[in-house]
Amino acid sequence: MTLTRRAFTTTALLSGASALAGRWGSTAAAAAQVTQDPATPLAQYKVGDATISAIYDGVWERPYMANVIANASVEDVKAALGKAKLPDAFLTLPFTVSVISSGDQLILCDAGTGGQVVPTAGHFMENFKAAGFDAAKVTKILISHCHPDHIYGLMEKGSNAPVFPNAEIMISDAEYKWWTDPAVFNKLPEDRKPLAQRIQAVFPTWKNITQVSGEKEVAPGVSFVEAPGHTPGHRAFLLASGNAQHMFSNDTMYMPALNVAHPDWLGAFDQDAATAVASRRKMMDRLAADGIAVSGYHFPFPAYGKIAKDGADYVLTVEKA
Repeated sequence: MTLTRRAFTTTALLSGASALAGRWGSTAAAAAQVTQDPATPLAQYKVGDATISAIYDGVWERPYMANVIANASVEDVKAALGKAKLPDAFLTLPFTVSVISSGDQLILCDAGTGGQVVPTAGHFMENFKAAGFDAAKVTKILISHCHPDHIYGLMEKGSNAPVFPNAEIMISDAEYKWWTDPAVFNKLPEDRKPLAQRIQAVFPTWKNITQVSGEKEVAPGVSFVEAPGHTPGHRAFLLASGNAQHMFSNDTMYMPALNVAHPDWLGAFDQDAATAVASRRKMMDRLAADGIAVSGYHFPFPAYGKIAKDGADYVLTVEKA
C-alpha cells in the first residue's frame, strides 16, 4: 500500500480541546488532546484498484469506567497504555471513518459521530468536504454496529434528517433486529436506552436501509465479515480488489494497546465480552496468517497497519501519517 497525504487546516480539530476541559474539568487532559490530533486529517492509500481515504473525526479521552477490563486491574491497564506510549490518565479513543472509492462506488465504513457524542469529535464532515467529497454522491454506507460514535453521523442533530440522502445503508440483520426489538429496553443499561429509542424512532421510517444476513457481498468487492461480541450483530468489512485484500475490523479490536496486545482481556465496552474475545482472536489469526492489512475505527490515525503474532498474543504496527 502507498500512503499519500494532503495538508488541510487543523484549526477546527484543535478547537475542541477547551471544550474537553469544561466537560471533564481537566486542563491537563485538554492539553494532551491537542498533541494527539494528527497533523493532517486525511490519509489515502491504495488497495488494488480501490482508493481508501482515512478521514479523522476527532478523539474522546474517556475517563476510566468501573471494571474497564473485568479480568485486569486499572494498574495493569495503565501499564499497557504506558507501554504503547499513550497517556494513562484516561482512555484515548480516536475516531476515523474510512471511505472506499472504487469505480462508480463511494462507500463509507460507518458514519462518524456527527458531533453528537463528545465535544472533541464531529469533524468528519468538514474533513470529508475538504478532501473533495460530496455527501450527495455517497452510494453506500456500511454500518458495523449501532453504537452512537458509528451511526450518529447518519442523522442530523435534533431533526434526525438523513445526512446522506442518496446512500443505501447496509447493516447486518442481527444488529438491526436487536436494536429495533421493543424488548431490547429490558436488556440495556439506563445510559443506552436513549440510543435504542432514537434508533427505533428513525431506522424503521427510512426506506434506504438494507438488512444483510451472514457474510454476503454488500458492494462490488466488499463483503461483511461476522465478528459478534462487541454487539450482537457487529460486522467487519473485507475489501478485495485486484490481488489485494484489506480488512476494516471496526470495533473487533477497539483499543490496540489493550485488546490487540491482550486479546483475552474482557472489556466493559463489549456487550458479550467472551464472544468478543473469540471474534478478535479469530480475526487476528486470519490477518496475521494471510498478511492482510487492517483498518480499525479507533486505531491511532491513520488507523491502519498490520497485525503479527507475538507469542500467544499479537502486535499491531500502525502506518505513520
